[in-house]
Amino acid sequence: MVHAITKGERYVQTGYVFLFLCLFASWSAVLSVTHYSVPEEMEEGSVVANLAADLGLEVKTLKTRRMRVDVVANKKYLDINKDTGELYILERIDREFLCPSKTTSYCFLKLDATIENPIRMFNIEVEITDINDNAPHFRRGTMHLDISESSPVGERFSLNNAVDPDVGTNSVKNYHLSASDNFAIEIQTGRDGSKFADLVLKKALDREQQAVHNLILTAVDGGVPTRTGTASIIVRVLDVNDNAPSFDKDQYVVDVMENSPIGSLVIKLNATDLDEGVNGEVEYSLRSKHRGPSSEQFDLNSKTGKLTVKGQLDYEEKQMYELKVLASDRGSVSLSTQCNVVIRVEDVNDNQPEIDITSLSSRIPEDAAPGTVVALMDVTDRDSGVNGQVVCSLSDSLPFDLKPSPDGQSYSLITKDYLDKEISHMYNITITAKDLGSPSLSSTKLIQVDVLDVNDNSPLFAENPYTFYVPENNKAGLSIFSVAATDADGGENAVVSYFLNRKSTGSSVTSFLNINEGNGTISALKSFDFETLKTFQFQVVATDSGTPQLSSNVTVNVTTTLQSSCIHSAPMVLLKVWRRFHAT
Repeated sequence: MVHAITKGERYVQTGYVFLFLCLFASWSAVLSVTHYSVPEEMEEGSVVANLAADLGLEVKTLKTRRMRVDVVANKKYLDINKDTGELYILERIDREFLCPSKTTSYCFLKLDATIENPIRMFNIEVEITDINDNAPHFRRGTMHLDISESSPVGERFSLNNAVDPDVGTNSVKNYHLSASDNFAIEIQTGRDGSKFADLVLKKALDREQQAVHNLILTAVDGGVPTRTGTASIIVRVLDVNDNAPSFDKDQYVVDVMENSPIGSLVIKLNATDLDEGVNGEVEYSLRSKHRGPSSEQFDLNSKTGKLTVKGQLDYEEKQMYELKVLASDRGSVSLSTQCNVVIRVEDVNDNQPEIDITSLSSRIPEDAAPGTVVALMDVTDRDSGVNGQVVCSLSDSLPFDLKPSPDGQSYSLITKDYLDKEISHMYNITITAKDLGSPSLSSTKLIQVDVLDVNDNSPLFAENPYTFYVPENNKAGLSIFSVAATDADGGENAVVSYFLNRKSTGSSVTSFLNINEGNGTISALKSFDFETLKTFQFQVVATDSGTPQLSSNVTVNVTTTLQSSCIHSAPMVLLKVWRRFHAT
């Protein structure tokens, strides 16, 4: 339950804040967008909602799955309690600081909630609603107006508007003028919905009766309770100069490219004055300086009326400027008129796409199923239209693929086939983001992925079967031959041990043999006698050290040869050597 209180007080949290929630599900890597709405200036520690429950997550898994909340802002503002799954206020939120622009009444904090094992990411939007914590104020506390005594009843005079950082109903909604026999105000609504007042002459002035009129203009916002701000209006009644300059239109609309060089002509304004001499000489000035920073990007020649570019324009920062141009004559009692100049900035493809890696699993086991998420990334382009539309790609030769989100603003890097560490133990993946502008702009991001070994290869003997020739009367205890097996895996998965298969061949043969488990060297425990044992056969098993272990076996055929004077007592180990010897 949340309640609003007066200035100087804060919002008090007495329960879950759950003003607005809507969930949209999507079965992509970015699974959903969750919306919440909370007022600004809530106490630190206030609970927004049970995020775990809203996302369908078990609270007890939040720590083990390393759930985290990343806020797309300069401050953290919100965080998640991994013990309860509650999203809570970490720092007080000032809506006017967070969203200073008043082009829209909406203010959102965007959050990315990420969990691991498996990786999932949720997009969260928290709308920060406005409270009436600011009073209207005028940029100038005193406004000076010079008005000719011949001004007709009903003539309007522009006043500086009041500004209020609050939005919606809490912004400026009305103006009041202090009691006056000669003046009243009329409330106007700008294009952006802002309110400003025009001073209207309701009774003819008489300088001889009253030369100066002191008025108080009060701006009132629409909050409950309301807040107000005041400014003084000093009207000096001047003597007759009865023709004011006149523009041929009340409003001009022009388009200008954002890359227009400084000094470029925007428009040439022309106002005419029917008076003669100095009373008919027109000077131009920008009135937007009193209502905002619009005029800082433009320069107006006070003599010629040429409006030119003064500062660098940037479509991504501001798409439209609205200026009020004042045309004044040079009479002793200056008369003036004004027109609106609306300048629309046209976009140019001057921003490269940006890739932001939001989550990365840089070590992937080689038995990971196709479709395993390796990385999550956001792609942005500050341009608009086709200039801001981005397509990401990577090389077709890689066993990876990119899967875009429905809105095309984020991608998942996934495996498109099983990986094989024995083919490649590492991949350098270059992701290219390219916009659709003309000419197109692009950027790249390099991701390195290491392939983790899985025990998926059995040891492989160099020969199968082995055949050895051993002379009789060999010396007992010495090695007579050796076998060797290799394993294509790495690390412990490739460490091979050797054993005699005593079960398959029987103890009668293997009882007088021994094998070195580490290198496969086989030695005889007794001397062979050609007359009693001409041939025999046994099996050797090679086992790796992986989990689970893999093994293979090989048959070894041994022939005992007669000892003669031309043959050394040392064993002839390899069959290939024996064949080469007899071939000669």
